[in-house]
Amino acid sequence: MPDTNIWRYAPGIGHQPGIDLIGYKVEVTDGHIGKIDKHSEDVAASYLVVDTGLWIFGKHVPLPAGTIRRIDTTEEKVYVNRTKGEIKNAPEYDDTRHAGEPTYLEQFARYYGMPHM
Repeated sequence: MPDTNIWRYAPGIGHQPGIDLIGYKVEVTDGHIGKIDKHSEDVAASYLVVDTGLWIFGKHVPLPAGTIRRIDTTEEKVYVNRTKGEIKNAPEYDDTRHAGEPTYLEQFARYYGMPHM
């Protein structure tokens, strides 16, 4: 049975614990979306925060680790299995709310269509 926890890095995608992904470019299924501004490797809540830059007016969008298809450390790119439209319509990341609300990440699990574990 495949792992359905959206907050974990899938095996075989090129994730190396401890690697600094900040500044890596993010590629979605239909093109480039932005750069990684922040990432977390928390066991139960691994995710990236993507700065979409001018594309959608500097929005910061979280991407759970389970959305990542591949990490290319040579090219410094992360490939995710979502579209530009899905990223554009995603809830915006708020660092203050994340720090103060234990269930804050659940809205992103619901948005990306996978259970929060």
